[in-house]
Amino acid sequence: MAFQLILNVFIAIVWMFVNGSASASTFIIGYLIGLILIMMMRRFFKERLYIARLWAAFKLTLLFFKELTLSNISVLRVVLQPKMAIQPMIFALPTDLEHDWEITLLSSLITLTPGTIVLHVSDDQRTLYIHAIDVDDVDDAIDSIKHTFEKAIKEVSRP
Repeated sequence: MAFQLILNVFIAIVWMFVNGSASASTFIIGYLIGLILIMMMRRFFKERLYIARLWAAFKLTLLFFKELTLSNISVLRVVLQPKMAIQPMIFALPTDLEHDWEITLLSSLITLTPGTIVLHVSDDQRTLYIHAIDVDDVDDAIDSIKHTFEKAIKEVSRP
């Protein structure tokens, strides 16, 4: 990924030298030309295009903001109810993530979402213990996390 990005910037700089202009618009045009060239030569790269990973990271960010908004509304409903009819629960989330930074990112995203917090990560880093303020079904909560955050993190990190 880093090689592709450096190559793209290099092509943009060469384009600026060829045109004899050091303006931002010339750099952007050169960058787009470099991106098109890299896309045409993608079969020569072992990993997928870096632009796909950037797009996956952007989608992960949007997903986080969506989940943040929905969970804020959910916690607000719980707080504003006259009766506290909640079912707090601690459950174990098995994860397929392999790298430390992936597990840290997943833990941070879960903790930053209101109503949930990661209490502990197992020693083998395969299980996260999560406290949720209101859970009706543990399997639904696990599936929800696995199909949102964990899936999006895999799209960003996997080749």
